[in-house]
Amino acid sequence: MSTASDLPHPARPTSRPRVVVIGAGIVGCALADELTARGWTDVTVLDQGPLFATGGSSSHAPGLVFQTNASKTMTAFAAYTVRKYSGLSLDGRWCFRAVGGLEVATTPERLADLKRKYGWARAWGVRAALLDPAECARLWPGLAPGAVLGGLHTPDDGLAKAVRAGEAQARAAMARGARFLGHHTVVGFERSGGRVSAVVTDRGTFPADIAVSAAGFWGPAIGRMAGVTVPLLPLAHQYAYTAPLPGTANPPDLEAALPLLRHQDRDLYFREHGDRIGIGSYAHRPLPVDLAAVAAPGQAAEMPSMLPFTAEDFEPSWRDACALLPALADSKVDEGFNGVFSFTPDGMPLLGEARELPGFWLAEAVWVTHSAGAARAVAEWMVEGRPRVDVHECDVHRFEEAQLSPAYIADRGEQSFVEVYDVVHPLQPIERPRPLRTSPFYLRHRELGAVFGEAGGWERPLWFTANAGLADPDTPERDPWSARHWSPVVDAEARATRERVALYDMTPLTRLEVSGPGALAFLQRMCTNQLDRAPGTVTYTLLLDHAGGVRSDITVTRLAEDAFQVGVSGRLDTDWLTRHLPADGSVVLRDITGGTACVGVWGPLARDLVQPLTDDDFSHAGFGYFKARRAHIGHVPVLALRVSYVGELGWEVYTGADTALLLWDTLWAAGRPLGAVAAGRGAFTSLRLEKGYRLAGTDMTTEHDPYEAGLGFAVRLGKGDFVGRDAAAAAAERPPRRRLACLTLDDPHRVVMGREPVLVGGAPAGYVTSAARSTTLGRTIAYAWLPAEAAEPGTGVHVEYFGEALAATVAAEPLVDPDMARIRR
Repeated sequence: MSTASDLPHPARPTSRPRVVVIGAGIVGCALADELTARGWTDVTVLDQGPLFATGGSSSHAPGLVFQTNASKTMTAFAAYTVRKYSGLSLDGRWCFRAVGGLEVATTPERLADLKRKYGWARAWGVRAALLDPAECARLWPGLAPGAVLGGLHTPDDGLAKAVRAGEAQARAAMARGARFLGHHTVVGFERSGGRVSAVVTDRGTFPADIAVSAAGFWGPAIGRMAGVTVPLLPLAHQYAYTAPLPGTANPPDLEAALPLLRHQDRDLYFREHGDRIGIGSYAHRPLPVDLAAVAAPGQAAEMPSMLPFTAEDFEPSWRDACALLPALADSKVDEGFNGVFSFTPDGMPLLGEARELPGFWLAEAVWVTHSAGAARAVAEWMVEGRPRVDVHECDVHRFEEAQLSPAYIADRGEQSFVEVYDVVHPLQPIERPRPLRTSPFYLRHRELGAVFGEAGGWERPLWFTANAGLADPDTPERDPWSARHWSPVVDAEARATRERVALYDMTPLTRLEVSGPGALAFLQRMCTNQLDRAPGTVTYTLLLDHAGGVRSDITVTRLAEDAFQVGVSGRLDTDWLTRHLPADGSVVLRDITGGTACVGVWGPLARDLVQPLTDDDFSHAGFGYFKARRAHIGHVPVLALRVSYVGELGWEVYTGADTALLLWDTLWAAGRPLGAVAAGRGAFTSLRLEKGYRLAGTDMTTEHDPYEAGLGFAVRLGKGDFVGRDAAAAAAERPPRRRLACLTLDDPHRVVMGREPVLVGGAPAGYVTSAARSTTLGRTIAYAWLPAEAAEPGTGVHVEYFGEALAATVAAEPLVDPDMARIRR
């Protein structure tokens, strides 16, 4: 393997843009390959270490590639990594071997979780099979008899040789014109016109139109040089090698014959290394790494990413390893190290261009498993303007400002490490740091016994124990999994909303103020619906990307000729709009969320509650649906929007944070004689699904067009140009090959949670996006992506839930109040 600082390469072309990639680990090498394959051949890859065992995480990574993941995006990344690396070789040596993967369960809880993972595999197109204990023992003969209850086998998973695969991709990139330079330490960036213009190293300056940080756990240091926060925590992870084991003699060039083995009940994984076993452990305490204490390449005892082994941390893991594989008891830990890896607050990668410094991109917190897939997505993003796989879960701008403090990044990074192999429920809130962000109603919610979830740092009531007396004692019991983070009170709150009136805290909904002489033209350009309407009008509309994919759905309220309030889905929408602001200063965009608060007042008695509190006319004739006005409720100045995400009469009522508590108390006092309740997100989700209201990022993403998603009504092709219009127009002309369909489970007592495979004719054909039990209908509603021919109402399908096929039927939507009589009364 070459360690030269500058490998031979063809003459560099003069084509632009000039791309400088920082980091020649597997991600940087993969990115150079993907970029040059797309014609961007002016690519320079720099690394502070030698090529290609640079001293970063790729250099010591054990190379396990398991494709199955709760995230469809991460599964797609891993699947592409398998396909690409399977076709690579370096000087006749393999870069990937599909030895398969075996996850074993030693507890009933883990066995159930393997059934859930089997569902993910089926939903995302990964070959998998559930095995009984005897089948597990045939795949791994050394398993302790009686210890294993079952397993999940994924035959296409396997071992990646990270350094080898990196160099193979680098050679392909160099053949197209890229160059790789080792022993170049980045020390800063030059800027011109507000953009990156060069990467400065200790051995010279490299002009750059685009700079990409693929520096792995050194990413935060590179980010600081660029003035960009990289929310990543370097942590050490233990890996040990046994002494040679009798009877284990894999040829050195193959390394392994047995499948990769994961014992997640004890946070362990195993792979063969010839006649030895390698053991990785996440069972130890989090070991955060101070970058300032990491040795530079050439100064470390072995390499910078390999820290001294702390044997005392590994002792419990060794005992657990011997319990699963008894033959290890006659061996010992021959050597080990604490390897440094990257962990983010939510365990997902950091991809995309930093808005703080245009031209500075991130391809960080990407492990070997997802390296080729993530690199392809970033290359597509740069060259084509968008990745073909939805990457909103990985977008670097997904975090709120309150989630970017060093303390938060450290706390959540450590928790991400702890949870690597945990069974994490989809509704399970983070444990710390909490509370981080609270609405002005938080104390009132606590007085009402709110059970809080968390999203975007916000405390969000899921339900209120004060409503426990309203729960129906005949509410069907749930299975243990779906009963977590749920209560029969959820049904009671949904029922109270349909029958009387409820107050919902909508404060966490991100609110933007868009103003200025160019505000209307700007929003018309960004949105699909017609916004040139009279002040006092609310419009539901979409944000599309340039290829017509659905980025988000939003509401735009015209307050004045040149002033709008825009309700968006979060930071990614804010980032998207900010990036497209006109350069002439004619539009000002301001996030007003933290200075305001919102109460949703919804239910058939909403007008009975609100009208006596105001001199303004809140009648249907005087205050129509999708209208807005400034008013006073009691002593409180408010902005009221006649909109409802639960499908009932009512308003979103906004006020300043300073008057918010008085608003809540005023509404609460007036609502008590009407039987008003405070209601949480559990009821909200159930009610929105009854009305067929979509959730951006969950029910539809950039992989879907508006017509497939059932949102064509929000697209006005005749209003003039807007982002994604041409692609949307083309989509409108062709029959959709898939649709977002509404399903109801045939058995009224069964519940599903989301991300389950949907079977058509017994074969996986789609997957569930959102699901909840409907109190109104007395059965579960699930929205799912299906082939268009299977999405017709009346079609029978099955939803696979923990390995069990539950009968369901495609239904016409919306299921409740299809004529909109309740919401428009």
